[in-house]
Amino acid sequence: MITKLNDILLKVEDLKKWFPLRKGIAAFLSKKKREYVRAVDGISFQISRQEIFGLVGESGCGKTTTGRVMVRLTEPTAGRIYFNEQDIATLKPKELKSFRAKAQIIFQDPYASLNPRMMISSLIEEPLLVHNIASSRAEREKVIAETIESVGLAPWTKFARKYPRELSGGERQRVAVARALVLRPEFIVADEPVSMLDVSIRYGILKLLMKLREEFKISLLFITHDLAVARHTCDRIAVMYLGKMVEVGSAEEICTGPLHPYTYALTHAIPELGQRLTHIEVLAKGMVPSAVSLPTGCRFHPRCPYAEEVCMEVEPELVETQLGHYVACHKSDRFRG
Repeated sequence: MITKLNDILLKVEDLKKWFPLRKGIAAFLSKKKREYVRAVDGISFQISRQEIFGLVGESGCGKTTTGRVMVRLTEPTAGRIYFNEQDIATLKPKELKSFRAKAQIIFQDPYASLNPRMMISSLIEEPLLVHNIASSRAEREKVIAETIESVGLAPWTKFARKYPRELSGGERQRVAVARALVLRPEFIVADEPVSMLDVSIRYGILKLLMKLREEFKISLLFITHDLAVARHTCDRIAVMYLGKMVEVGSAEEICTGPLHPYTYALTHAIPELGQRLTHIEVLAKGMVPSAVSLPTGCRFHPRCPYAEEVCMEVEPELVETQLGHYVACHKSDRFRG
């Protein structure tokens, strides 16, 4: 389900996050120009209310950093992030606390993100105490019960007094979802929420996220390296490569009619999709370049079988080539039709 694109909940403009490299004493004394890892290097997009927006790419492309910056777990280097038309990059501590009640994150590893010394009921209750929601113990217990059962852990009393180590991987991830959901946020960053789970369990978690989107009217940024998972979960998908977005469009368009060679390379790794694209031989060559010493021109050109001189010299802009379908490629015409 895609809501009207003019009903925007979150808007990102030219977002950047650069991490400075640590230098030894010799490099410091040489007074060379400071170097940075350009994890996120100028991306813009928007997420509508109740939309699941997918962020897809290889490890190191900047997708997790993007998610962390969007909930202010990591401070942006530059750019603006508007949540309900308010720039969250300028929020003061009290305002930031209020924002965090509306924007939550689900981490990749539920065992690492849940305190092993706290029972499940205490883990779910903690956000309520931090944000002074539900003043009495009875009120909090009611919210805890509703939330635990809403993620498929019923009856809630069976899980309330257990510790994370006593649960299966799928159950722990459901607890992590409940912890993010208990404050009834408007927006959730789901960072690789099923990558550490068995294939048989993944479908249940993905189905749960889609159900909660409808039930609680939530928007999600769904981060994954698996394009097949994104296709069946997301309304729209943005493909990232070396800190840049190279293609943005509906999930179906991105997976069945990609316009960027890198997206073609990703679809080639999915058997049921790759079979439909056998008439096009596209595979990414070599290794991903360093995010410190970025290639000139198009960042994908060292690995692209279609690269030409213009690709090596001029960085392509992300432009709308079809209605709602954006691509950053000088040779996207090659893949149309």
